[in-house]
Amino acid sequence: MPNNIIHFHEVRKVYDDVAVLKDVSFEIEQGKFYTLLGPSGCGKTTILRLIAGFIEADAGDIRLEGKRVNDIPANQRKVNTVFQDYALFPHLNVFDNVAFGLSLKKLPKSQIAEKVRNVLKMVQLSGFESREISEMSGGQKQRVAIARALANEPEVLLLDEPLSALDLKLRTDMQYELRELQKRLGITFIFVTHDQEEALAMSDEIFVMNKGEIIQSGTPVDIYDEPINRFVADFIGESNIVDGIMLEDNLVEFVGKKFECADSGMRTNEPVEVVLRPEDIQITSVAKGKLKVTVDTQLFRGVHYEIICFDADGNEWMIHSTRKAKEGEEVGLFFEPEDIHVMRFGETEEEFDARLESYDDGQEG
Repeated sequence: MPNNIIHFHEVRKVYDDVAVLKDVSFEIEQGKFYTLLGPSGCGKTTILRLIAGFIEADAGDIRLEGKRVNDIPANQRKVNTVFQDYALFPHLNVFDNVAFGLSLKKLPKSQIAEKVRNVLKMVQLSGFESREISEMSGGQKQRVAIARALANEPEVLLLDEPLSALDLKLRTDMQYELRELQKRLGITFIFVTHDQEEALAMSDEIFVMNKGEIIQSGTPVDIYDEPINRFVADFIGESNIVDGIMLEDNLVEFVGKKFECADSGMRTNEPVEVVLRPEDIQITSVAKGKLKVTVDTQLFRGVHYEIICFDADGNEWMIHSTRKAKEGEEVGLFFEPEDIHVMRFGETEEEFDARLESYDDGQEG
């Protein structure tokens, strides 16, 4: 059985008569890296603040290690937060910043010094104890903030967009460092971001949020390969999305053609939306292609060309290819049945999961 360290049950938060969290329920398993992903204002930081105890829920239960903590103040929860601006004290050096929370607990100086040395070693800042904060780089400041949080030995570390102020190269480096740190420590990380690439790269589990609700949760691979609706498909990576008709199990029609696919469990002739990821489409000859399109534009993205094409009905198709195309040429697009992902209109995550399970059970039978 999974060891769930955090449990939200129908948690609601209202500001100025607007529900920023709408009866949200989820569980967080101990020792994993979770990401709350979604656009600004979707409610992800509100969840973080509720876990930390900075704000109170208007309805529902929040449990930490099985204990209801709705009325437990922030300083009595085994949770620490790394903020977007790090919230370091500029007048204190690295040692005193990391030791700040321990000093408030009035621990012996020898014990504080040992804890500070240990956490600075964890974040690869040994020897920086006397360094002034103003002399630290962005990545070093972030590590100081993480060390300060870890010094209090939290069961859960909350990270509120801590990489957003870093340049691209440093941000990528810190993604690896954070992930490796979480694996070494084995504690639960809950990371807030609106950057989908960051979420895919770092997470064990992702909660995709929109308008105060969790739209879909799962592993990065699950969410990328099996988005539940247009919002998730659009928000997680690039997507080609067109309207279609699910004729029967494993047969879908879109852009006026019939295609074999891997989806099933829907009604006969049900209206659906069809997703094809740009990297799953190959450019080939018109004769070998399943669709005929005309190349409109292309951009070189370093690892691939991003090619925009249009079919005869005016549908736009994006392709990521290592092959360079010519603007204005007619080409074929080829894809395998398993590259086609079919989405039902209005399907909830529970309904989606049940449909997949019933299909899997049918296959096994």
